[in-house]
Amino acid sequence: MKVDRRTLLIGGGVGVGLVVGFGLWPRGLRSDLTTTRGEHSFGNYIKVARDGRVTVAVPQVETGQGIWTALPQIVADELGAAWEAVGVEPAPLSGSYGNPLAEAEGWPKDIRVTANSTSVRAYEQPLREAAATARMMLVGAAADRWVVKPEECDVADGFVINGGRTLTFGELAEEAASRSPPRHPAFRTSAKQRLVGQPLQRLDAAAKSDGSLRFAGDVRLPGMLFASARMAPPGGRLTDFSREAIKGAPGLRHVSSRDEWVAVVADSWWAAERALKASDPKFSGPRTAPDPRPLFEDALANGDAAEWFSRGDYDATVRGSRPLAATYYVAPSQHLGLEPLSAAARVSGGNAEIWAASQAPEMARAAAGDGAVFYPMSVGEPSGRALESDAVPIAIALAGELKRPVQVTLSQSASQNQDRVSPGALARMTALPGQGGLTAAWQMRVATADGLASALARLGRRSSSSKLGPTALDGAIPPYAVPNVRIEAVTADLPLSAGYMRGSPQRELAFFTESFIDELARAAGMEPLAFRMAMLGTDPRLARCFQGAARLAGWDGGAPGSTMGIAGCSAFGSHIGLVASASIGDDQRIRVHRLVAAVDCGRAINPGLVRQQIEGGLLWALAQATVPAPEWVAGMPRARPMGGLSLPRIGDAPDVHVEIIPSSEGPGGVSGLGTTVLAPAVANAIFAGTGKRLRSLPFEPMAAA
Repeated sequence: MKVDRRTLLIGGGVGVGLVVGFGLWPRGLRSDLTTTRGEHSFGNYIKVARDGRVTVAVPQVETGQGIWTALPQIVADELGAAWEAVGVEPAPLSGSYGNPLAEAEGWPKDIRVTANSTSVRAYEQPLREAAATARMMLVGAAADRWVVKPEECDVADGFVINGGRTLTFGELAEEAASRSPPRHPAFRTSAKQRLVGQPLQRLDAAAKSDGSLRFAGDVRLPGMLFASARMAPPGGRLTDFSREAIKGAPGLRHVSSRDEWVAVVADSWWAAERALKASDPKFSGPRTAPDPRPLFEDALANGDAAEWFSRGDYDATVRGSRPLAATYYVAPSQHLGLEPLSAAARVSGGNAEIWAASQAPEMARAAAGDGAVFYPMSVGEPSGRALESDAVPIAIALAGELKRPVQVTLSQSASQNQDRVSPGALARMTALPGQGGLTAAWQMRVATADGLASALARLGRRSSSSKLGPTALDGAIPPYAVPNVRIEAVTADLPLSAGYMRGSPQRELAFFTESFIDELARAAGMEPLAFRMAMLGTDPRLARCFQGAARLAGWDGGAPGSTMGIAGCSAFGSHIGLVASASIGDDQRIRVHRLVAAVDCGRAINPGLVRQQIEGGLLWALAQATVPAPEWVAGMPRARPMGGLSLPRIGDAPDVHVEIIPSSEGPGGVSGLGTTVLAPAVANAIFAGTGKRLRSLPFEPMAAA
């Protein structure tokens, strides 16, 4: 039986189908794409079929951020295709699709990874160039048929046009694909019938709505068995479990263990999970305090600080004075996704086939061993946990032992225990007011760990460096024109397993910066927005976002008794200003009533996607700010029922309004942008209304300063 190796989504959500083929390669342009009969490839990103269907191979993983719509939209716009004829499939794992921003992000060169809101920023230019090349080849083929100059032709809705004559892309595909590609493809200049900037329908919406889009847990292979597993804590090992207790359990097929894990295989996952629970596995692990904050405090007080950034002379400016100071803390936080860890494997002749979700599929394949074939599945956990696929080694081991396909799925509680959390951070902020109350000197001394670098090290089977990577403090430099700035970083030695999380570390660092700047404004006796605007002369795009959010929200100045707070951030090549309206209820829970954001993300490829991502990021950050921090046991977060976490419900959701500021700048990232400003804007609103300063995340109103 042949199992799908890729997903094809057609414009407007017309269908989802199997893509297999026989490799019909064009003579004129090298391609790693596999084509079906009647289909022709134009490089590594585009295929055109005889019926006019255009398929875009997307290197990035769809995690709910809409990248399987935004990137095809760039291609369709530059190519001149009709949106209803555009489909998408995952690009092959050929090594030809490395993230162009990898080195700038401090990642291994040419790594293929979906993280840090890089997708549109990284691939807009390569995709436009690929589409422009294909368009010129199609136009050249049509011009030859008509015996006219290519300059006399235009494209629109999947046609090449010359006066009253038209030819479809499908009619030209075979001839065009054999042509020599242009060395310097020219971009379209016509403003007519352009698709970029339109809120086009998501290509994955219909498949997700009707359940036809398959995730890792949906994989079914002939003869497949099902397994549940428990994994050891960081630095721990399996010490005991009872085989006797599960002897004769219904559906039981196999029990396997390593130092790192124990798994039970059965005819169904539920049977495997019940048997595993009955076996009562026990693990060793380091004794850890239920609250890791003292570890951050010790690191900040006693750790070796490295100067991460400096401007001017902070020491000379503050010498002989008493700067204002405040300490802020963000606890390590869980992803709290609904998709549990899952992977399926089939082993034959020593080679493995793997089906799993991964935001770094080429690294996941390499980690699976030589000869492994990796089929990246759609990601159902949108906040970054899928960067790592921890169930894969267990699935491969079990499939090899049993000589049958095995799907491993961890329970929701086990998945929580094994979460690769955001590492958290503790910051000591100091600043000295200058002339007119504005800030003359600013220092942030922060203790944290590098979650993304740790994740990439595990994926590459490398030991993680104790040093913070080049982007571990991305967002620490204040956007304000403070003449004397110093940022110091201390690596916190944490017993937990830190990993990548959407919007981090920018989320933590924006909380520190925008909360402290609000404190400075109050100390100077200045209105918080005016205080910020006076120091934003070097960042006009962020200034416009602040002004836009204030205008839309009817900003009241945030005076005592107000329920409004304001915050802003520049991150991922984009900018956002946010006004939050919030209060503390009689039950001492924070209530957020309204969120108004103004966003400058450069050219908005799809405004609908931008709004979705900002709104989703704000609500996700609200959950992160209000759900109680977990208790830690042996370096693992203690699992909690999802229904008992006090996650925001639909009835609790605030009114959210997002305005996109028109811009001609290059596209910026947005999937993590909304997460950055929620917490400081809400904290500043609570201070305005109550005089309580919230300096810790998640918020603890009863412990406010």
